[in-house]
Amino acid sequence: MRAASLARGYSGARPLVVERLLLFLSEGVHPIVPSQGSVGASGDLAPLAHMALPLIGEGEVRVGSERLSGAEALGQLSLEPLTLEAKEGLALVNGTQAMTALLVLLEADAQILFKAADLAAAMTVEALKGSHRPFAEAVVRLRPHPGAQAVAANMRRLLAGSEIESSHADCDKVQDAYSLRAVPQVHGASRDAFAFLRSALEVELESVTDNPLILPKEGEAISAGNFHGQPLALPADAAAVALAELASISERRVEQMLNPALSGLPAFLAKRGGLHSGLMISQYIAASLVSENKVLAHPASVDSIPTSANQEDHVSMGTTAARQARQVYENVLWVLAIELASAAQALDFHRPLRPGRGVMAAWRRIREEIPHLDRDRYLRPELERLRGLVRSGELVRVVEEEVGPLA
Repeated sequence: MRAASLARGYSGARPLVVERLLLFLSEGVHPIVPSQGSVGASGDLAPLAHMALPLIGEGEVRVGSERLSGAEALGQLSLEPLTLEAKEGLALVNGTQAMTALLVLLEADAQILFKAADLAAAMTVEALKGSHRPFAEAVVRLRPHPGAQAVAANMRRLLAGSEIESSHADCDKVQDAYSLRAVPQVHGASRDAFAFLRSALEVELESVTDNPLILPKEGEAISAGNFHGQPLALPADAAAVALAELASISERRVEQMLNPALSGLPAFLAKRGGLHSGLMISQYIAASLVSENKVLAHPASVDSIPTSANQEDHVSMGTTAARQARQVYENVLWVLAIELASAAQALDFHRPLRPGRGVMAAWRRIREEIPHLDRDRYLRPELERLRGLVRSGELVRVVEEEVGPLA
């Protein structure tokens, strides 16, 4: 991204600088960049400085599994250190590429996460013999937020063909808990928040965030504010909140399944009660992470701290916002893995009734990694594998092979 920005020709850097950055990229020479140290205005100065140091033979890089000094990396490539000319040092460090990079990766990972969250919710709906009616197209048509419409469509697709639904068609239950029937509205709002982030990133990736700007047509060099991270800081904070809500509602669905007064299933989904606690402690973990997310979702962008002798008197903290959003994402992965494991266990108690086709495909894949919990055992390795299936998109892929693409 830094190379792309410099290549637009408004930063006062030679093509040689861009070519050297691209050579490092193509040769797998990755500068080691500390995650902390940017205030998100005047650009990501400290992180980008670490990115640029190897060009001049300083700093550190990683090549494969090997950690080398910048000088050693240049030696391996038979290159001399660059001698930077006027403006080039500033051009390399003055921009928003650190926070943008974090957020681009987060946005890509979140698209898989959103589908997995819908899948987890669908599995829980079946596990709790919940109604499918709240996901009807007619419902979301009356409040047509794009995210809600996409989630409702996913729920209908995942739940189609359910034998469990028909088994409780005449039950006397009036309505389900919000964590089940409001899935389109809650998951959908999180998706819509990420649409805000995506639109900001699409602009940022095509932008020049350097300062001062060198404007050949106008024959001017202008000191302005394109380096300021606020356009990304606000959507980054919104993204953290949006992700935190996915974990929050997921944990409530876990509680619904583990609580026998609410589920009609064995307490904590333990086949043998008494000395066996089933999935009880996994709900503790989910609750802990949901509470941790409440702290991490505090908006970083509401903070500002003056730097550079008060010349830089308002900063965005956008890189901090991006890092917090990433940590929230990591926590959500655990919570969804716990919900998926819980739902698979709960569905076992409904056999031989089959859930919807999409849910059934997910259940089969989960059971390849995690057998039914018939007695207490060490669960972390199994939950970690399930978390990996969510992160990689493997679980969603298996389901989409069965029911077609999810929104």
